[in-house]
Amino acid sequence: MLSRQTLSRQVFSRWPSRASASAHDGPIGSDDLPAWMLAAPTGPRRAWAAAVGTAALLILPPLGLAGLAGWAAAAGGGASAAVLIGLALVAGGAALALAARQAQRHRISETRLAAIFERSGISMWREDWTAAGEAVMALRRAGTVDIESHFASRPEALRALRRQVIVTDVNGFTVEETGASGKEAFLGPLDRLLPDTDQTFVQWLVAFGRGDRFFRSEAHVVRADGSEVDMLFTAMLPRDLAGFSEIVVTALDVTAFKQAQQRFALADTALARASRITTVGALSASIAHEVNSPLAAILANAQAAARWLRRPVPEIGEASAALDDVVTEATRARDVIARTRSYLGNAPRASAAVDLLQAARDANLLVEGELRLHRAAVHIAAEGDIPWIDADAIGLQQVFVNLLLNAAQAMAEGDGPRDVTVTIRATGDAVAVDVSDTGPGIAPERRARIFEPFHSTKAGGMGMGLAICRNLIDAHGGDIWADAAPGGGAAFHFTLPVAGPAHG
Repeated sequence: MLSRQTLSRQVFSRWPSRASASAHDGPIGSDDLPAWMLAAPTGPRRAWAAAVGTAALLILPPLGLAGLAGWAAAAGGGASAAVLIGLALVAGGAALALAARQAQRHRISETRLAAIFERSGISMWREDWTAAGEAVMALRRAGTVDIESHFASRPEALRALRRQVIVTDVNGFTVEETGASGKEAFLGPLDRLLPDTDQTFVQWLVAFGRGDRFFRSEAHVVRADGSEVDMLFTAMLPRDLAGFSEIVVTALDVTAFKQAQQRFALADTALARASRITTVGALSASIAHEVNSPLAAILANAQAAARWLRRPVPEIGEASAALDDVVTEATRARDVIARTRSYLGNAPRASAAVDLLQAARDANLLVEGELRLHRAAVHIAAEGDIPWIDADAIGLQQVFVNLLLNAAQAMAEGDGPRDVTVTIRATGDAVAVDVSDTGPGIAPERRARIFEPFHSTKAGGMGMGLAICRNLIDAHGGDIWADAAPGGGAAFHFTLPVAGPAHG
């Protein structure tokens, strides 16, 4: 059985790193709190105490010598008092010099850090994630390990927490690269810059809950002019709670790169389509050739049988022979069609161990751009341990793609949050998947027909998406149906059997 906690290690990112994000190896248990939650506090009080201790080390020795000098003078030891006074002055001067050097080094260090921040040829942000760190700590200490599933069922709590993350500063390169009027365009709650369709914020919280060393992912950010850009964010994560007050994040605008990649992908798609058209043309010619021959024979024999039967004295034997030839040629035509259907649709598909949670995430990434256009926010959660299944991974990914796009399109005209929730859970010897939305829902009298081919409720729709989903689920021995979501909207459910031993 593959542990859900092990699954949680997968960082939501198109830009994987060869470095390990995890600070430790092995599965995460419910009692394994991250190191940063167990670290001693290093906040303002701790810093104040350290400063007081340093000051005491600098001041107490001269004061002690001065006190001894006063005692010696009172006791009548003039020479001893003079020596002690001299030593006190020397110690005091050394303490002052040491304090001055430490202050200078601190100023130099601060100046260098400021120079690195401002002069870097990459966008850099300072962000205060204190509220998020405290929220994740509270959840983990309360026994919540699966942060992603927790917030999947509480989207409003996730949105409220996102509003509490504050951008405190950005460097000059950020302003220059984006064409903003000034830093004030970025400062304030992260919610201003991160649209509701973003799916990476919860993954930051997951990384906090695991105690990861760093986080890297792609998000789309809203600029001051309302346009959206795709950004690659990377940050080293704090090692104690105090560190959440200033997380330095580097950001790289990958919008142009992705657009170029999309153009290449479209070119590849056009070539593949042209190749398919050529193949279909050749296949059609071959089918026409093979089918036309028996059809011509059927027509000729049927006409001959009719002539034999219309004679003044019908030739029953000849007519019977001609009809036998009709049956033979019709059987040949049927076999041609059967071979073609087998080639196009019923050929055996590759079956392998499939992680449904990862299949849902991959499908989400495939259609993220279209989901964003419909302003749909997707929340994916797995309840408990999810066994892997033996299935066609591409086919199941297509099921998720169709259901996600249907949900986003169904909510396109509605107001308010547009949430698509995908829940995956084990149910005995099967795995159940629910895909629900906050759209208008499906009328009960229409639910029985929505899986029929060419039945569509969308203008210009072909009505094949749900029919394909049903065929794919049926081919895997599962079941699929639709009903109303608990909070309104539509809910699609499908189940798939767990075949053979569980994969781990």
